[in-house]
Amino acid sequence: MEVVEVAQLYREIKKHFPFFDASVEKVKADYKYLKDFPAETAQENIDRYILTETVEPKIANIRGRLGDLQESQRSKEAAAEHFANLDEWASSHKPPPEGYWETVKRKLRGETNA
Repeated sequence: MEVVEVAQLYREIKKHFPFFDASVEKVKADYKYLKDFPAETAQENIDRYILTETVEPKIANIRGRLGDLQESQRSKEAAAEHFANLDEWASSHKPPPEGYWETVKRKLRGETNA
């Protein structure tokens, strides 16, 4: 996030929380804690915050639950890897031996000679 983006975000916050300090000094001071954070995510976090909270947001609220976001990303990556494995396994799948499905059907019907 750039200093300009922090300033824009703080102006947005100030619209909803009139006592929020959106001064140039505060923007510069808080930039230290927000420079490594994506502006889009910060805006999304503030949008959710505005809908549910009545007190002014702090840096932690702007950053949101970064750990949860990282865990969510890891889960998405694991799921993508799993689906890639499923696709690979499906493409290399060989048909079952001849008579396999007939044997399975007989077992399901309860036939003892299966």
